[in-house]
Order: sequence, then C-alpha cells, then structure tokens
Amino acid sequence: MVEDEEAVRGFVAGVLESYGYKVISANTGKEALALWAEAKERIHLLLTDMVMPDGLTGRQLAEHLSAKVPALPVIYTSGYSPGAAGKDLAWLEGRDFLAKPYEPATLLQRVRASLDGQPMLPGASPAADFHAVARQ
Repeated sequence: MVEDEEAVRGFVAGVLESYGYKVISANTGKEALALWAEAKERIHLLLTDMVMPDGLTGRQLAEHLSAKVPALPVIYTSGYSPGAAGKDLAWLEGRDFLAKPYEPATLLQRVRASLDGQPMLPGASPAADFHAVARQ
C-alpha cells in the first residue's frame, strides 16, 4: 500500500491486517519501489494513492510495476475532486478505483475482488466514484 498521509496509511493497514491481510506500506512511490525490490515475491496487490509528494505518481508506480508483473492487480485511490483529477479521470475508466473517503467494508470488498481477479464491481466507474464524493 502506498499512501503519503500517515493517518490514512495507518487506518488502511489496520483494517486490512484485522482481516488477515499482510500489508507492506510505503509513504511515497520511490519508497514503494525500494520495498518492491526487497519483497516482490510477497506482493500480490498494489493499493496506491494517485498523487504523491516525491514526483512519482500512483499511475507511474503502477505502470512501472505492471511492466515487471503484468497480472499485478492495482487499486487506485484519491481524495481529489474530478476537476483536480483532470486527464487521469478518463485514464481511470476500466481500472479499479476507490474515491476517498471510503468505508472499511468497501475497501475490503475491492481488495478481495482484486485478489480474486474481479477488480471492478458491476456498474462501477471511477468517474462515478469521483462525482459521488464531489457531491458529498
């Protein structure tokens, strides 16, 4: 899991670990790459924030890791509004996405579905997720 906000990182790790998942967490994309080099055989899913502070976005990180392991499931997250997402909103179509804030049950459902090879829930759309959060 890659998340630059410490509170969110701790929350997500706590939820996943309480349901038996092993979590390797990183603060930045560059830190995630270093952890990947050490533990790639134990990593079965990438859960990454879209925007991170070190210049390596979640999209770039996922593309880098997917080049090494094409079947690696990826779940993208973001708390940004649709306007701030810009061109990445269109790029996210067909990819698994969780708009922040999300409920623990939603996180757990997406993680399980992604690990089982069913990343997008029927009718799910990153654009719809973004717009639903923007209306809240």
